[in-house]
Amino acid sequence: AGMSLALWGDLRLAAQEASFTPAFVRIGLVPDSGMSFILPRLVGLAKAQELLLLSPRLSAEEAQALGLVHRVVPGERLLEEALALARELAQGPTRAYALTKKLLLETYRLSLTEALALEAILQGEAGRTQDHEEGVRAFREKRPPRFVGR
Repeated sequence: AGMSLALWGDLRLAAQEASFTPAFVRIGLVPDSGMSFILPRLVGLAKAQELLLLSPRLSAEEAQALGLVHRVVPGERLLEEALALARELAQGPTRAYALTKKLLLETYRLSLTEALALEAILQGEAGRTQDHEEGVRAFREKRPPRFVGR
């Protein structure tokens, strides 16, 4: 279940020493904790079937190559890298992040026409935020934006 839960992270870092195994079938079980939903969306159906049926042990680098993790870092720097990433995200346009996540999750099940309509709706919502105004101002003034999450 640990691998299942880790795959739900928006951005996933792994220590070089880490390994990943979807070991459900090794103990006579089926995937749980959302693994059957998230894994095919990350790696495709054929690769998900291979991983879930054969249950290989993947190195951190192999997991990165498959798109299961975004960055591989030395284990002693993992916490430092995770905190730096968290600080970077916290300083960003958090409302735009939330709308982007909503868009990505919703459009996965929509037709192109429906997805474009949803993009327009959420773009309109994002365009009315203080963060958008600040982003445009910062761009014009050639300075980094100072987002407030509204």
